[in-house]
Amino acid sequence: MTRKHKIILFDGVCNLCNSSVNFVIKKDKNDVFRFAALQSEIGKQYINKFNIDPSQTDSIILIDGDKHYIKSTAALNVTKSLKGGYPLLYAFIIVPKFIRNWVYDVIAKNRYKWYGEKESCMIPTPELKSKFL
Repeated sequence: MTRKHKIILFDGVCNLCNSSVNFVIKKDKNDVFRFAALQSEIGKQYINKFNIDPSQTDSIILIDGDKHYIKSTAALNVTKSLKGGYPLLYAFIIVPKFIRNWVYDVIAKNRYKWYGEKESCMIPTPELKSKFL
């Protein structure tokens, strides 16, 4: 398990999640992030290590050293490390968490219906393989 990089655990069969991972990879010019599907062995190890209930958050978890973030807090913390104007999105952290997570939960609950799902986790291309754990 790496300490040098922040780790994004994502739903490997969710099209929205996969698109989001591809977006982060494109904007991660400082090579900050590594990725693993929640369904993978390494994903399960992190879930166990941080005692995370996957029934409460099943779409994104951000691991940053000894800390972990879920739902909207995870997504907003990811934006801080991206290039361009995306770190400005972190300003939404001032919105109360129950409001941010309500919006997040509505999207997460409907992500398969709105964006579809894959039959299996994404397999990274050879060029991207080093970004995945």
